[in-house]
Amino acid sequence: MINLLSSFGGISATEVFIAWVFFSIFFLIIKTYKKNVPKGTMPLPGPMPLPLIGNLLSLSKNPHLSLTKMSETYGDVFQIQIGTKPVLVLSGLETLRQALLKQGDVFSARPDLFTFRLVADGQSLSFSQDSGEVWRARRRLAQNSLKAFAKSPSLAFSNITLVEEHISKEAEYLIRQFNQLIEENGEFDHYRYLVVSVANVICAMCFGKRYSHDDQEFVGLVNLTDEFGAAAASGNPADFIPILQYLPSRTMKNFIEINKKFASFTQNIVQEHYRTIDKNAIRDITDSLIQHSEEQKLDENSNVKLSKQKIVNIVNDLFGAGFDTVTTALSWSLMYLVVYPDIQEKIQKELDKVIGRERRPKLSDRAQLPYTEAFILEMLRHSTFVPFTIPHW
Repeated sequence: MINLLSSFGGISATEVFIAWVFFSIFFLIIKTYKKNVPKGTMPLPGPMPLPLIGNLLSLSKNPHLSLTKMSETYGDVFQIQIGTKPVLVLSGLETLRQALLKQGDVFSARPDLFTFRLVADGQSLSFSQDSGEVWRARRRLAQNSLKAFAKSPSLAFSNITLVEEHISKEAEYLIRQFNQLIEENGEFDHYRYLVVSVANVICAMCFGKRYSHDDQEFVGLVNLTDEFGAAAASGNPADFIPILQYLPSRTMKNFIEINKKFASFTQNIVQEHYRTIDKNAIRDITDSLIQHSEEQKLDENSNVKLSKQKIVNIVNDLFGAGFDTVTTALSWSLMYLVVYPDIQEKIQKELDKVIGRERRPKLSDRAQLPYTEAFILEMLRHSTFVPFTIPHW
């Protein structure tokens, strides 16, 4: 093609290439500044994007703070551009309630992002773009299994559930660990121990077992969640500037390895559960998922059951979902209690009055602990420990 052009009218191959690059860049610039606005509607407010990179430079290292600042200028609904892709930004309680609750079906799908396709080979319940019948069946299966397991009674203690038993045991171990560290060192980094304890509760719920805080393989796997979040977070450049997907990237290489390690870890455990399950004695969420999958068809008119791999992907989602969020929430709680000792004292008095020191707290105590619950809810509101949802489509 270039040889043909180079012999036509004295045009060289270099000139053809330069012209092609010029028109490509010119087209991208025009596309960047031109918004496709449906007839009869107003364009969304938002900052003017730069060619090719959009508003990436405006997001800084803390995009949630940058977007909060923008919302003060443009309102709770505005548009930015990351790379060449337009992104709708929603903020404010009423706006989010309208979009995610009242119009949840409209906003329930996921965008087709590069990093999302790397999670569970694109079959993740949380990150997959699929929102069809198979996805809905998997979601129902996960919900039904979680509900069934949440109601399972503890075999060791009366009047509490199996979930409460796991949480109580891990909380007692964590408190002993904190006390020991205080006695030995006088101070410690609480996050390292919190994240392993949270992971242990999730493991107990998903797999029916806990791991030692000294298990280096398990601790290493748990610590990988930080790298996962860094690569899959909202605004990853490779998701919005396609050419970056083909360039060498240590971050993306690590992200792929992280997903492989998580998948291998959960796959081995799920396969073991298939071999040892006793439907008369459900041990954990994985058992519950397998049982519900065997009992229910994909839909009323189909004989197709969800495959073992899809069960693995659901377990992988559940296993990885709570590490960072729950650990961060607990960290904020501890920091608030340290900064406000008067609040800590009021909570302790309420707990002593309602529960005492002779037994463990139960979820059924919640109604009698209004001050403690108010503190938890206010902490979640004030800290904004999860500033973004997973991007919606």
